Amino acid sequence: MRRPFARSWTGALATAAVAAALPLASPASAVADSVVIGGSPVRIAESPWVVALASRDRFGGTRSGQFCGAVVVGPTTVLTAAHCVSEGVLGVPLSRVSDLKVIVGRGDLGTAEGKEIPVREARVNPEYDAETNSGDFAALTLAEPLPQSYVIGMAGSGDTAYTAGTEATVYGWGDTTGSGSYARTLHAAPVRVLPDTVCERAYPGSADGTYSATTMLCAGELDGRRDACQGDSGGPLVAEGRLIGLVSWGSGCGRPGRPGVYTRISDVVRVLGDSA
Repeated sequence: MRRPFARSWTGALATAAVAAALPLASPASAVADSVVIGGSPVRIAESPWVVALASRDRFGGTRSGQFCGAVVVGPTTVLTAAHCVSEGVLGVPLSRVSDLKVIVGRGDLGTAEGKEIPVREARVNPEYDAETNSGDFAALTLAEPLPQSYVIGMAGSGDTAYTAGTEATVYGWGDTTGSGSYARTLHAAPVRVLPDTVCERAYPGSADGTYSATTMLCAGELDGRRDACQGDSGGPLVAEGRLIGLVSWGSGCGRPGRPGVYTRISDVVRVLGDSA
């Protein structure tokens, strides 16, 4: 699926850029990262907190320039994957991307519905480790506020939504087949939260990454089939009406024994709280 590096919470867009490598994506490709395998189209009005991260300068006008997913957690705050704003994905330092935007209310990327809001500032998790993929998130500040109805709550430590077996949903505009069939419309796929031991066995430490239960969450199906894929990175994993994960990394898409790995939102809450 996806892969990441980071810098500090301080500064504006110029200080957020970091070099990164993304296994299944090349800089400035049609879509930089992971769509939903085994999913189906959904209406954006039913999940307005799902937004697209876009740059036409870097990724062209097709599909509105979308290259990663993101999620609204405050009127002016959006979360995405840290590796989405890296030089490895963007092809240039973030300071050279003049048109980074968040697209809200646009389920079909081939239309002009909804709104495109410029990103005023991007802060990469200072604890982000590109080698292990730990702490893969960045907080984006929007140039103008969104209605409160666009905001989804974040699940903190101890929330029952993290319990293994819990039904969850992953959203995105990424590859729907694992072979480069990118969706123009928002898709969602039902998955289950899996025991940490499943991902610890699948990803004990390799070029793909190293699974850590404190900063990561494992979700999917034991036999594969349903998963996030290229183009979905940074998008939300939702359970019991709360945000529990961000699409981060994995090995392939929907492969048996290789479930998707997500940034654990309880760790995001901890870091954001510490930085407040």
